[in-house]
Amino acid sequence: MNLEELKKLREDNLKAHKKKKRAYYLKSKLQKKDTEKLEQKQNAIDYEVELFGGSFTQKLKEIAKKQKAHIDSREEIIKQKIQEYQDKKHQYYLKNKNERLEYDKEYREKKREKLKEYRREYYRKNKEKILAKQKEYREKLKMEKN
Repeated sequence: MNLEELKKLREDNLKAHKKKKRAYYLKSKLQKKDTEKLEQKQNAIDYEVELFGGSFTQKLKEIAKKQKAHIDSREEIIKQKIQEYQDKKHQYYLKNKNERLEYDKEYREKKREKLKEYRREYYRKNKEKILAKQKEYREKLKMEKN
């Protein structure tokens, strides 16, 4: 895979992700409307019974157990995906090592040229100021010697 193919693949993946995200948004929007209608029809919850009855703490414990189980089940999958990504990245870098080194070399050369050009321009613009400072410094040194 070269750089252009990777860019195109990344762009395609991003478009697919945005499309999925939009579909999910619209779906959840419809579900939200449905649940709001359903909630309006349901009776109000008696929080006195929920909070001070024995079932509230039991429900909290049950929810915490479910969340922990979900996280534990996802942990292995996440670690596996991270490892796959690292392996894929390592293989890509090994495969394209020379191209990357060549690109880095060209990039450094361009930066050097820009820096040289900047210095030339800077010294050209500030030549009088720099010469005045150097002359002042030399006079100061002469005064110190005498």
